[in-house]
Amino acid sequence: MKRIGIIYGIENSFPPALVDAINARGIPNVRAEHVKIGGVLMAAPSGYSVIIDRISHDIPFYRAWLKNEALNGAHIINDPFWWSADDKFFNYALAAKLGVAVPPTVMLPHREHPEGTTSQSMRNLIYPLNWDEIFDYIGFPAFLKPHLGGGWKHVYKVDNAEQFFSAYNATGTLAMVLQAEVNFTEYFRCFVVGREKVRIMHYDPRRPHAERYVLNPPEIDPPLLERIERDALLLCRALGYDFNTVEFAVENGVPYAIDFMNPAPDADIQSVGADNFHWVIDAVASLAISRALNNVPANNQFHWSRFVPAP
Repeated sequence: MKRIGIIYGIENSFPPALVDAINARGIPNVRAEHVKIGGVLMAAPSGYSVIIDRISHDIPFYRAWLKNEALNGAHIINDPFWWSADDKFFNYALAAKLGVAVPPTVMLPHREHPEGTTSQSMRNLIYPLNWDEIFDYIGFPAFLKPHLGGGWKHVYKVDNAEQFFSAYNATGTLAMVLQAEVNFTEYFRCFVVGREKVRIMHYDPRRPHAERYVLNPPEIDPPLLERIERDALLLCRALGYDFNTVEFAVENGVPYAIDFMNPAPDADIQSVGADNFHWVIDAVASLAISRALNNVPANNQFHWSRFVPAP
């Protein structure tokens, strides 16, 4: 029996619908189920062929269990070895290397010393930073945001240096990036499943959360549609994401990749809408079944290494 497990937290629509969709196909010797975990025995397998992870980015215990499962041959969607090492600043740099448009971005040091460190721990840091050089490179308006995390937490729009320092002084021990604003005329969020299927959705981050997916959107210009699909696939193949969302802000016809590190992308029916929900359920169900039937092994290599040759 090929067992497909899904591990999740507060979600109420996507996980049960996915389990039901997989089981409704009636594939012989394939069964989907909701994972239950107790104490985890070292190097002992649980018997899952595929595990769909929706929560380990928040729960380190689950992440450790998933790595143990990968060690025993389970295919994890998404690979915890990769996204645990991932960060947004690296992703922006990788995108630039791949030829995907990204806004100018600068990594900034912690505003406050991380716990257990002192000023001596930062002795390699130039102080004070050359803020004029940074601001000249980025320009204003800009966005100050964590180099890890999502959900628009700790994200600040700053229109000048005074606003920047006010926001930066409130970031504590977070490591932040400062990124140039894209004055977009169109914005898209794309589901990418299996590094092969792409669902391009009109999206407006300026609206309330429940209204961001645009109903009855206009047609997308074919060359723009083609470039967005190409760039979304290129990024997910380089990063090794089986299930991801990629966001593009379009300015002067250029789609700038804004956010593409989502180990458990939002797929709730209340936010993405019924049509997108049913598409992603079908796509992820097909992916999980394919991975289970074809015995796709865990692959913990850094996928981007195939895309960025050594100098």
